[in-house]
Amino acid sequence: MAGARGAWTGSRARDTTPPMPGAPRARERVELRALPGVPVVEPGADLAALAWAALERAELTVADGDVLAVASKLVSRAEGRFVDVSTVTPSARARELGAQTGKDPREVELVLRESTLVSRARPGALIVRHRAGVIGANAGIDFSNARPSGAPEGSGPWALLLPEDADESAERLRGALAGRSGAALGVVVTDSLGRPFRLGSVGVAVGVAGLPALFDQRGRTDLFGRVLEHTVTAFADQVAAAADLIAGQADEGRAMVLVRGLEFGLVRSSARELCREPESDLYVGGGP
Repeated sequence: MAGARGAWTGSRARDTTPPMPGAPRARERVELRALPGVPVVEPGADLAALAWAALERAELTVADGDVLAVASKLVSRAEGRFVDVSTVTPSARARELGAQTGKDPREVELVLRESTLVSRARPGALIVRHRAGVIGANAGIDFSNARPSGAPEGSGPWALLLPEDADESAERLRGALAGRSGAALGVVVTDSLGRPFRLGSVGVAVGVAGLPALFDQRGRTDLFGRVLEHTVTAFADQVAAAADLIAGQADEGRAMVLVRGLEFGLVRSSARELCREPESDLYVGGGP
């Protein structure tokens, strides 16, 4: 099952950009569509079935080169990554950082358990390196709207951790959708992160399957024949940022976004490829 129906019918035929064999790229026209009717999920939810049902509601079939961007919180909820914060016993380090940042030491303890390095600790801010290599506030843990349905009365407060292995989560979803559609597609698990020296958050890839995480353009030439020496594009992050624009950060309820108009070779990749190695990271600093 390939191609598209509904609003996207014929969009590929209008694109006359010549192909670039072997290079991931966007065509002249890229379209993003939030999949309708995706609910707030609970542990054990079948994300592939939910995505397939949403595609059918939108009258869309999966095509080669499509990428499904899925919010990490949706994946985490389906995988049961909830923690009752009241059951957490903070360590001495967590109590110290809690006093330093003004945060609940139990929440700080969860952050430390999910992290390999503390970069910055200031009043109201705790920046760490997550186990998956991502640098961000609070190890990507969501401490709001994290309560699972059916939680016992009086339990909590609750926290929602990032997926245990977002790359593997993305691959399972990609494999299930590819098996049903026969299409060569990609999946990106997204989250929103702040950036050094820039205000505001932006969507990034924390899990990648099927598409290249990076596009190394070194050795290619610019418009005037100059050889590119340093250009490496964060292809999966570009997809995540585009999808984040549609998904939103508040009450939009758009946890799955289909991105169409890309070309890439089907590969085994990882969001870890997007993270700088600690020894080459000039911005994070800090200590364990």
